[in-house]
Amino acid sequence: MKNLHKLGVNIDHVATLRQARGTDYPDPIEAAKICAKAGADSITIHLREDRRHIQDSDVYRLTTDCPLPINLEMANAEEIVQIALEVKPAEVCLVPEKRQELTTEGGLDVVGNFQTLEKTVQRLQNNGSIVSLFVDPDKKTLESCAKTGAKVVELHTGTFCDATDPEQANAHLKKLSTGAEYAHALGLQINAGHGIHIGNLFHILTIPHLDTLNIGHSIVARAVFQGLENAVREMIQAINQKR
Repeated sequence: MKNLHKLGVNIDHVATLRQARGTDYPDPIEAAKICAKAGADSITIHLREDRRHIQDSDVYRLTTDCPLPINLEMANAEEIVQIALEVKPAEVCLVPEKRQELTTEGGLDVVGNFQTLEKTVQRLQNNGSIVSLFVDPDKKTLESCAKTGAKVVELHTGTFCDATDPEQANAHLKKLSTGAEYAHALGLQINAGHGIHIGNLFHILTIPHLDTLNIGHSIVARAVFQGLENAVREMIQAINQKR
């Protein structure tokens, strides 16, 4: 049965575990193959400027040997753009990046950085990669995303997923749904990611027009206890229960 929504598995934290000891294991390639066996639709990796988990060699190996399409998350930094132009991943997701952050915080400032982002979007798409922009769900930002020529937006779900007050959570979820409707009207594909886990998945799936959910940390965390294949299958089953 075809998945109700596509699942992209972010395997960054497989590389995090490897880098903690400087070994050659666990291998992200092996992780990607297990995710493919379990039914995932794509693999997400974030090549950060500080190289804290995924390394350049991982990008080259995965774009050659991974059995699934690669979604390369990256900052709009020329060094990383050049790598993306060389390896031509199926999709590139441009994200904001700060050196001291634990993980990506907030969406891109597309309005304030429109010219540089538009240039990068065009370079990457002319090179054969679909470009996604990781953004918060506000109208001006979404309008600017469409104007860059990007085909996809990934809505930043972290504000909702991290909210502890129910009223605030509901307000954030409403903004995500409204933003998804507006992005769809602009002709953009809607993906979602950041902070998604089994416990909040049902609410995430109420967001309209979703295509792909990119989920990493919670799947890798579950994999510690039940194995990566089982963790991916569990997430796919939970997604499809909304059918």
